[in-house]
Amino acid sequence: MSYAEHNWNIEEADEYIRWNTLDNDDWFDGEEPFKVACLNNAEETLLDLFALVLKDDEHPLIEIPVEAVYYFSATLAFRHNDTNKLAQQGISSFAIRGLSTTFKDWSRETLVEMIPHVFTALLDIVSQTAVV
Repeated sequence: MSYAEHNWNIEEADEYIRWNTLDNDDWFDGEEPFKVACLNNAEETLLDLFALVLKDDEHPLIEIPVEAVYYFSATLAFRHNDTNKLAQQGISSFAIRGLSTTFKDWSRETLVEMIPHVFTALLDIVSQTAVV
């Protein structure tokens, strides 16, 4: 399935993110196309990562739980807000009218590195049970 064909329920995502994430301002500030892009990227990244863990045919991964996609989407919205996007693009610091911001070296991350630790812990559990 093409990710452009996925019909995300934005209202459902909003509701889940509102009640289950702490840092969600950037998600709610985003327009629908931004939210859809976050959802698409979250799903694709989680599918790719789980596919690396579950490499055998005995344990095929059919789909990522939608709640996991919603949760990771809120993380991506924060990580790709206007300020954090500059760090991702390699900007080390900037100043506007006396207000300056400096990014640490660790502020540049791949999509996989942005996955909340709760998911990497789940991957460890899944990979241990998949090797049975």
